[in-house]
Amino acid sequence: MTVNSDVAGAPARAERQLGPHYKWIALSCATLGTLMATVNQSIVLIALPDIFHGIGLNPLGPGNTSYLLWMFMGFLVVSAVLVVSFGRLGDMFGRVRMFTLGFAIFSVGSIFLTATWMHGADAALWLIIWRVVQGIGGAFLFANSAAIVTDAFPANQRGTALSVNSIAAIGGSFVGLILGGALAPINWHLIFLVSAPIGVFGTVWAYFMLHDIGIRKHAKMDWWGNVLFAVGLISILVGITYGLQPYGGHPMGWTSPMVLGMLFGGLALLIIFVFVETKVDEPLFRISLFKIRAFAAGNIASLMLAMGRGGMQFMLIIWLQGIWLPLHGYSYSQTPLWAGIYLVPLTIGFLIAAPLSGVLSDKFGAKAFTVGGALLTGLAFLLLLFVPVNFPYWEFALVIALNGFGSGLFVSPNWAEMMNAVPADRRGAAGGMIATFQNSAFVLSIGIFFTLMVAGLSSKLPAAMIHGLTAQGVPAATATPISHLPPIGVLFASFLGYNPMQQLLGPVLHTLSPAHAAYVVGRDFFPHLITAPFHSGLGAAFAFAIAANVIAAIASALTGRRPKAAPAGEPLSEPLGYELAAAAGEGGFAPSELVVPAAPQESTETPSNPD
Repeated sequence: MTVNSDVAGAPARAERQLGPHYKWIALSCATLGTLMATVNQSIVLIALPDIFHGIGLNPLGPGNTSYLLWMFMGFLVVSAVLVVSFGRLGDMFGRVRMFTLGFAIFSVGSIFLTATWMHGADAALWLIIWRVVQGIGGAFLFANSAAIVTDAFPANQRGTALSVNSIAAIGGSFVGLILGGALAPINWHLIFLVSAPIGVFGTVWAYFMLHDIGIRKHAKMDWWGNVLFAVGLISILVGITYGLQPYGGHPMGWTSPMVLGMLFGGLALLIIFVFVETKVDEPLFRISLFKIRAFAAGNIASLMLAMGRGGMQFMLIIWLQGIWLPLHGYSYSQTPLWAGIYLVPLTIGFLIAAPLSGVLSDKFGAKAFTVGGALLTGLAFLLLLFVPVNFPYWEFALVIALNGFGSGLFVSPNWAEMMNAVPADRRGAAGGMIATFQNSAFVLSIGIFFTLMVAGLSSKLPAAMIHGLTAQGVPAATATPISHLPPIGVLFASFLGYNPMQQLLGPVLHTLSPAHAAYVVGRDFFPHLITAPFHSGLGAAFAFAIAANVIAAIASALTGRRPKAAPAGEPLSEPLGYELAAAAGEGGFAPSELVVPAAPQESTETPSNPD
């Protein structure tokens, strides 16, 4: 096969082969997959109270906290670990095939989750296992959706296209909160059932409508790299998960030998992994891509922004459910749904900014939007420090809308800048690497935010609780041990929509006078009790988020100058994938059968990105 050097005419020939609307079909299908996966990341968060009530298991009971953590962390951990491997498989065997497989696996997981019939710990384990299966399907979708969109669109339209995909990725997590809050009280099975028909439809649609027009390369699987990376990253993420649980009289488990062993052991394996990847012919993780400045700096920026944003969602939910909503007349059982509704401005800010920045960055370059978006998000975190715990809602809504707007400005130009910078036949691997960083950062962010929050609560909550409880007639001998219970239990109770004082006091309540007992478990006592300690912990968590966003802005500024535009009247040069797809079309065989036996050296494929 001779590859035509007339690159400028390649998009037109590919368009004739697939039809003028193919790129929009590819975008809509990729967006549906991303939306389905991200909705399911968060839909479980808001529905956890109804899930545990439905299976008859108290998640705050002794030994049950791990079920709670793995119910929502299992999906994140698995998708973070596997997404880079599945991006590599997309490069080798076809991104569309792997993407379609992801739809199918996700659908199977959703169906088995919906069919849960067991109760107690058995039901919890069943749910966790099939959430892991959903995470595997989600990893296939995350790893290949951006690469499919990048292949389908010309370089001067990718920012716009990827902005739509980014809206689905970020907006889906907030849509999930509202869907979970609305469906779970009706029947908790519905939160899993809702994705089953979407997954089946997406599987059929992707199978018949999508084509592999990118470059594919047959290669050997890097088994050593897969094993080292999977075991190392799983070890770290599992260590973070168990670090959130109390250990040996400490409010959290960071001093546990098991947690420390998993964290440092996982880090050692990842260091060995990086060394191995520089020695094998066909590495899982293409370390050489980090020689491309736009890709390396863009990933650092994306990682830091994700670390600032990941744990924020939990903090805002706890803020609303544990303090603000009860103070404004909502019962604890109603708070999960209303927390999702009151966080809508965050989504609106993102939905306004993401498509706007995508279109404008195609015309004016990405840097102004990535740097400006990161700084604007950091400013929103700074303003949140000055919002009173019992705030006027309009003030809170404006600040979180600004936060969402800043994130929206950043995300799609950042993705487009990184994906445009890598060789065409490395986009699957690049997309997987980017998604791995973001998903890992999300789990790490949860660990950091909860740790900083618990540190702030531990310094002030015991004294406040002893004073508040004894004032209501609780004996000091009872109030003292209660005040020293791990603050993470208080946070989880608020997060689950339970009444924290009812959970903590339990059988002690009947010893109080009816008036005192009613006040202690009412809507005013706990919010007033926790306001000052909570604000202290919130300040530490948001200070970390501010620092992370400043680092993201600095990294975005170091991606290099925008490549020079083509002279007036001269068509924009397209990536090699379009050229080969066009040649395949002229040769009379389908683009989905195109296989390139060996890729050129990266140094000759890498788009120019001058310092």
